[in-house]
Amino acid sequence: MKRTGPLRKIAALSFLVSSPMLAQQQSSVQQQPSLQQQPALMTHNVRDVVAERQVPLLRGLAPAQTLRLSIALPLRNEAELDGLLQEVQNPQSPQYRHWLSAQEFTDRFGPTPEDYEAVARYAEANGMTVRARTPNRLLVDVEASVAQVNQAFHVTMGVYRHPTENRTFYAPDRQPTLNIPVKIWHIEGLDDFAPPRPAPLQHETATTVRRATSGSGPGGQFLGSDFRAAYYGGSALTGAGQSIGLYGLGYNISDVQNYFNNVGQPFNSAVVKNYSTDGSTNTCGGCDDGEPVIDIVAALSMAPGVNAVIEYFGQNAMDTFNAMATANVAKQLSASILYSPADPSAEEPIFKEMAAQGQSLFAASGDSGAWNSSEVFEFPADDPYVTAVGGTALTTNGSGGSWQSESAWVGSSGGVNDQSFAIPSYQQAAGVITGANGGSTTLRNVPDVAAEGNTDNWFCANGRACTGGLGGTSFAAPRWAGFMALVNEQAASNGDAAVGLLNPIVYGNCGADFHDITTGNDANSSASYNAVNGYDLVTGWGSPNGKALIDRLAPPRTAGNLNGAHVLAPASSPGLVLDDWQFSTANGNQIDIWPTNSTGAQRWVLSNTNVQPAGYYSIALSNGPYCVTASGSSSGSLVKLQTCNGSPAQAWSAVASGGGYVFHLASNTGLCLDVQWAGTAPETLVQAWTCNGTNAQKWALQ
Repeated sequence: MKRTGPLRKIAALSFLVSSPMLAQQQSSVQQQPSLQQQPALMTHNVRDVVAERQVPLLRGLAPAQTLRLSIALPLRNEAELDGLLQEVQNPQSPQYRHWLSAQEFTDRFGPTPEDYEAVARYAEANGMTVRARTPNRLLVDVEASVAQVNQAFHVTMGVYRHPTENRTFYAPDRQPTLNIPVKIWHIEGLDDFAPPRPAPLQHETATTVRRATSGSGPGGQFLGSDFRAAYYGGSALTGAGQSIGLYGLGYNISDVQNYFNNVGQPFNSAVVKNYSTDGSTNTCGGCDDGEPVIDIVAALSMAPGVNAVIEYFGQNAMDTFNAMATANVAKQLSASILYSPADPSAEEPIFKEMAAQGQSLFAASGDSGAWNSSEVFEFPADDPYVTAVGGTALTTNGSGGSWQSESAWVGSSGGVNDQSFAIPSYQQAAGVITGANGGSTTLRNVPDVAAEGNTDNWFCANGRACTGGLGGTSFAAPRWAGFMALVNEQAASNGDAAVGLLNPIVYGNCGADFHDITTGNDANSSASYNAVNGYDLVTGWGSPNGKALIDRLAPPRTAGNLNGAHVLAPASSPGLVLDDWQFSTANGNQIDIWPTNSTGAQRWVLSNTNVQPAGYYSIALSNGPYCVTASGSSSGSLVKLQTCNGSPAQAWSAVASGGGYVFHLASNTGLCLDVQWAGTAPETLVQAWTCNGTNAQKWALQ
């Protein structure tokens, strides 16, 4: 989803100056090649305050200073990708949850290898060092001196007085251009005007925040495990088989260990892993590691059985998010950062890749209450391909008990974005934006969901003694990532694909599966929104209502006794049924779909006797001992007729789904009985295909 509205102004070629030093810099700017000779970047790289001369230029950035940049190329076939994203998120589409692998995404939508290498060669020809090439060919990571940057991109890097903070910042004076016949999407790292920073932690104050009384930590403070009890309440799901990805910030693993030691809970430090784009390692030294420790603790406490919690590190925000996408290991991701990019649409190609691969990215909405027109740090929570997480104040039924009640937390940030992101289609559903919640009908509204963020959390960081009274949506976002690991664990156990981007689902018909927060507000000195029935701009749809929401997102699979003769009709192909081609009983005969004709070639006997493993069914032709058999155990293996032998290749579990059944193959439970390409033509073949929950895999028994 692109930004709407007029493009921001591009900087003038020079800044009016009077001092000799600045006059000399102005002269160097005027000697740059004509901008009309090179194609401009496709996104904005110049800060408005520089372009509109709202801040004074103090000096040129030192030519020898080193910058680490990511040169981004545009997606290929982006219109096709946008169409695909609609299909994979539509339950009525044959492509529903047919997620792409990272390689498939690159092959279909990544820049061409020729264009990618042309950009890398251009960087090297201008003296830059290529630090990393990304697998999806979207970014070329480089290191360069300021002099090389000025020359290669036809800019003059300057140092300016920051308009709102007591510091200076560096930035280019104009839109970069390159002497290369390849389109360039963006260059990340050219300024430090509003870089990513951890969402600020909030400390308890006696006058504004209710002190917790029902947590199981010291003084009634909440522990991470309390939220697993309140928002899930079970024990069967632990996140097993799942990985959680976190936006990497420097941390000391000893502080994570300290937390779990302090609260008397087990912790395996090997579960926490680091992923670096350029070989750099996680180091913290004397840094404040409160935010990353919170992320790790909150995610692990919600999903203690995950395979891994992965901290992703890159040389800038775009690089870090791209690492999350290209690795495609973690299907649930969290970012407790806020920043204001020069162009908010710059990261959109990466977020689209995540959506196409079935990844969910949760981001803290912020902790300063209601957004207003001067709000600077809203990103990435306001991007339509990100699930924004607000904050609540939770009360449980006793120490470590179940959910009792919840209200809006006054610090929960939300509102109408001022980054010009248009309202996404999922927020245009009837009843979402109302007069009561005060949302916009033209721009993206935030947050989408919420979780506990009040200043009543137990906290350990920075090598110091643990303490209470901490809060923020920084706690809430990783909790949602942990909860999503439980959801995707259940989906995987059903043989289904990951749930993917949450937003299009929760704006559907999931209201009853949330704790709807209807009291409280996020009032500050400049704006206020109220928590109301249904969706609101303080808590979104609310917090997760335990197993109800898990079952809504990843429906449990059950079936009664189906023994007997049936006609099997695929939901994807009206009027067609499972058919023994030409009514042949020859071993290896193909099985297809054909218009219903009431013959024995379309009657199939399900039986769960003499089938291994126990509880599975054979599907046999009505006139003889010939069974539906998978010809292999890999996705795309055709289903054929073979003499019944009770083997796992002939054993299918029947799982109730949408008025029909999904048949999972015993020899590979991740494969399901599937109409090839969701075909609607007679003689379309039947296969064993990766389970995806589409109508091509839902069979009505008639």
